[in-house]
Amino acid sequence: MKNIFYTIICAVLILTSSCAKLDLSPTDTISPDKAYRNLNDINMGLLGAYAAVDYTPMSIVSTVSDEATFPVENTVGNSDAFRWLYDPSYGSVTNLYYDYFRGIDRVNRALAGLNTISFSTSETALANRYRAELLGLRAFFHFELLRNYASKYENGAMGIPYMKTSEIAYPARLSFEQVIAEIKNDLSDAKNLMPASFTDKTRITKTAISAIQARAALYEKNWADAITYATEVINASPLATKAQFPGLWTDANDSEVIWKAKRVGTTNSRLGDFYYRQTGGIVLYAPAAKLINTFDAVNDLRYTAYIKFDATRTGTKSQYLVNKYIGGTSSAPGLVDLKMFRTGEMYLIRAEARAESTGDAAGDINTLRAARINNYVNASFADKPALVDAILLERYKELAFEGHRFYDLRRRNLPVQRLAADAANASGAVLLPVTAAQYTFPIPLTEIQINKNTKQNPNY
Repeated sequence: MKNIFYTIICAVLILTSSCAKLDLSPTDTISPDKAYRNLNDINMGLLGAYAAVDYTPMSIVSTVSDEATFPVENTVGNSDAFRWLYDPSYGSVTNLYYDYFRGIDRVNRALAGLNTISFSTSETALANRYRAELLGLRAFFHFELLRNYASKYENGAMGIPYMKTSEIAYPARLSFEQVIAEIKNDLSDAKNLMPASFTDKTRITKTAISAIQARAALYEKNWADAITYATEVINASPLATKAQFPGLWTDANDSEVIWKAKRVGTTNSRLGDFYYRQTGGIVLYAPAAKLINTFDAVNDLRYTAYIKFDATRTGTKSQYLVNKYIGGTSSAPGLVDLKMFRTGEMYLIRAEARAESTGDAAGDINTLRAARINNYVNASFADKPALVDAILLERYKELAFEGHRFYDLRRRNLPVQRLAADAANASGAVLLPVTAAQYTFPIPLTEIQINKNTKQNPNY
């Protein structure tokens, strides 16, 4: 009995000692209560959230819409996605889901830290600005996720979870209108806190919040709000002049840019590399013939700013290249700032909202065209369908390669229709009907497998 007793005592002592040794703080992470101690720490967390903004929506749209073609010389690109063969296991269309929810988590951690730290009265204005930026970023990330993964852009359709705290959970998908409501609340709170004097275009400003509100209102079909917020942006930031416009895309100037994701050095991802591989000089995605044919190549400034023709490229090489993001430097070609919002888009948002409500949209279309096209003569439109068609065509041209075309077609419930010439190297993938599963991006397979409360988009 004594031996048994001593054995039990020894076992208890060993377990107690072992548990004490195991009860250690991790050394490879920072606990939340120590990560945010002052406003400088909040700013560091905010910059970490901004770092999650990337060009994925732009590259996805070029891949699956009708604005680009897949050249024969591209033997390394994602031809499956271009041919609409993706499913929930395809990272090319699902990685954004995790990337932007990761950005949202960074936002929520910084907001939680901001709620716990103490700061002086003199720091209140800065703290409010940081909170405004964080709320604006959270709304932006959720909106981008919504337009990528909502089953439809209409009330009652499946949207996405809206995460307002950093937590390990199994969130259900809210409806489209519920997500829009949450986005609007965050943007309203952000706008009330944001000082009008803050004008750094590499961060979210009051004007940038108006731009996000205008874009969200367009998808909500809230025409009155779309007109109001687009007008706020237009009044604050005029269109680039004809002299300024080409330099906008080489970062020689940032005229009419509302918010840009700054890209510097050799470590940042390069949007230009998605379209053109420097090593070997390979065109990965070229402007679609369908898009090229819409431009007045002589008078439209956008043609030469967006599209490059190189007669020296012969044989199976594409002679057309995406010129919009060729900028950068000799040490970092293709490295350009990401233009997240521009005044040109705001004119088109207001034009569409007016076409759908008041009907007086011709002025906005003509103003934008006159700023882009030499010798332009104002056009008139016979009726509302003609006006809406003209606006959709102008969005196709003005916003080419900026991450809008696929979503614009979905907003209007229109199929993706390519020219046969633009699908010659893609097994004839010329039509994506609105009834196809791939007309909506899938929720990632891992999310479906792990999150018991979520649902997949139809037909996957």
